Amino acid sequence: MEGMDEDEFDAFYAAAFPRLTGQLFAFTGDLGEAQDVVQEAFVRAWDRRHRLMADEAPEAWVRTVAMRLAVSRWRRAKRWLELVRHSPPPETTPGPGPDRTALVAALRQLPESQRMAVVLHHLCDLSVEQVASETGAPVGTVKARLSRGRAALARHLAVDEAEEPAWEGGGRVR
Repeated sequence: MEGMDEDEFDAFYAAAFPRLTGQLFAFTGDLGEAQDVVQEAFVRAWDRRHRLMADEAPEAWVRTVAMRLAVSRWRRAKRWLELVRHSPPPETTPGPGPDRTALVAALRQLPESQRMAVVLHHLCDLSVEQVASETGAPVGTVKARLSRGRAALARHLAVDEAEEPAWEGGGRVR
């Protein structure tokens, strides 16, 4: 099968850019950063657009590249953040709602591998097998990361997973 021509790539970009930006925002916690890494990933995709259709999953390819770029940038920026601690600049564009903000803040508390697994599985709707394929981790490792990530998110979001309805746990039915 032939790759994408310019019109097909433009349509792909228009459809996928907002979705990928939302997914990367959940991963990075920074909308500008999310837009930057998705844009850079699309620049790389443009350079290989003639081969993209053969992959049959061009959006997954772009998402993987964007995630790797975000991780790489985050690691470089982390050194600066450790040296220069100051309050973030005021937000100039309308931001996400409070629920999304709380989720993104909680996701930022997770280790990178757990955060990536949770974002790919729950926000990108990838199967465990697809997450394993995109991250290069075994399926069992992905399942463990998802389990630990969900438990940590529950703690960060103050959701008590252990809470059961009164009729389920300890009482006897007579």
